[in-house]
Amino acid sequence: MNRKLDENRIAEEIVSVLPAGVLRACSAERETICYAVRSDRFKLRAISFSRASLRRLLEDPARSVKIEYLQRDLLASAGRRADFRYPRLVRFSAPSLRRPLALSVAMAGV
Repeated sequence: MNRKLDENRIAEEIVSVLPAGVLRACSAERETICYAVRSDRFKLRAISFSRASLRRLLEDPARSVKIEYLQRDLLASAGRRADFRYPRLVRFSAPSLRRPLALSVAMAGV
């Protein structure tokens, strides 16, 4: 139970950079902590944190630096994106688009 409280505390610390009154906790899921954002000032509508990632962050020696980075990223994302996730989902492109730079330069004849 103590770990859940620690995870919630870390999540609250990250979202604390948003103005008071715009967040509502809405997480009933076991593996995530979710918040709904209600504000006309932001495009952001949902914030999701993986509990497993928050547990790893709790043990990280550079925790304070990473939390500060996540706070800045959340503020920057609030005006641009509809949702914020930690960790971010990784998007892979087609293998032909992931060509190494050296190969691309060689093919271009440079």
